[in-house]
Amino acid sequence: MKVLVIGSGGREHTIAWKIDQSEKVDKIYAAPGNAGMKDIAECVPVDAEDKHALARFALEKEIDLTVVGPEGPLVSGIVDLFNEKGLRIFGFGSKGALLEGSKVWAKQFMGRYRIPTGGFTAFDEHCFAQEAIDDGSPPFVIKADGLAAGKGVIICNSHAEARDAVDRMMKRSDFGKAGQRIIIEEYLEGPEISILAVFDGKDYRLFVPSQDHKRAFDNDEGPNTGGMGAYAPVPFLDHELSEKIRIEIIERTFNGIQQEKIKGAGLVYFGIILTEAGPKVLEYNCRFGDPETQVILPLFNGDLFEVLYEAVMQNLDTVDFENSTDSCACVVIASGGYPGEYKKGYEISGLKEADDRGCIIFHAGTAIDKGRTVTAGGRVLGVTAVARTLEDALNKTYNGVEIIKFKDCFSRTDIGKKGLI
Repeated sequence: MKVLVIGSGGREHTIAWKIDQSEKVDKIYAAPGNAGMKDIAECVPVDAEDKHALARFALEKEIDLTVVGPEGPLVSGIVDLFNEKGLRIFGFGSKGALLEGSKVWAKQFMGRYRIPTGGFTAFDEHCFAQEAIDDGSPPFVIKADGLAAGKGVIICNSHAEARDAVDRMMKRSDFGKAGQRIIIEEYLEGPEISILAVFDGKDYRLFVPSQDHKRAFDNDEGPNTGGMGAYAPVPFLDHELSEKIRIEIIERTFNGIQQEKIKGAGLVYFGIILTEAGPKVLEYNCRFGDPETQVILPLFNGDLFEVLYEAVMQNLDTVDFENSTDSCACVVIASGGYPGEYKKGYEISGLKEADDRGCIIFHAGTAIDKGRTVTAGGRVLGVTAVARTLEDALNKTYNGVEIIKFKDCFSRTDIGKKGLI
């Protein structure tokens, strides 16, 4: 079997790494891929957003399964195009991708199917949004309606911060078209968790729950990022709470997807906050999370290719789906300045040494320059390790982080501490 993985980040490296373990897979292509994927996949210079070029490539190479990593191609309709051409692809079509592609649509969907979430108001006009800020009390949660690379949520602790956030989105267009429409959402408190589920249109399976760390700096300070690290499983998520989430959130979501006549197989990411009033949905994503994928797939004992392939065929109930009882941690090493401006092209050292110490190094923003591995993005590497306990997994991971160096690199030092109970 031949597989095409679309994307170039740590998530896509992890997906390709796991698919490569399948005995059913003979060849993996990555479009465009990254420096870390070259040993397991043939990287091809096709942009992840160029759905027509990707379809032509899949037809030419007779690809048996395409797996879409980033959200952009899903929202733009790559699955619809592939289906029209008879190509097998894992991911939701453009209608299903609205779960992530439009915060307003997702909130309205949750309302229709009684899925617990925070209250919200949507705004298309800057003046009305500013009036709502003036009339409200902080903290405020301001969200861009569209895709903003994981950075379109701003939590504001004052009226001035909130007014500036609205200006950034609706007047200064810091998030492009994504911020032309915004929502002001109820601020919710409590620990956050992520649950990822494979859905084939009639059945679903759950990966082990994880916890992401969105803020750039220790103690959850600094701006939101695409994610600075994650760990799994989540020790404070007991059976009773898990069942409540499954019944009130996951089951209702998939029933809603069926009621909306959303076709195809895909991955639903549930971003959930555990409030005193019960678990509530913060957000949906329509694809594998990043960096959650880097901790859930090393803990998945099954054949990922088989799972995704059979999900597309609506045969998910025929495959083995088993999660390990071990723990996994991932710490992101980022470029100085991220998530703002940063420089690229710095040589990275210590990769082999960290690998020799039992770490799995997932590349996110890297490239090859004259035989050297160099930085090529904001989030550069995801240093990952598996162990019997979370404490041991974190120790192994941070041992690897200490070895890897490049100019102006930084990482959080407190990933996973919330799970050490």
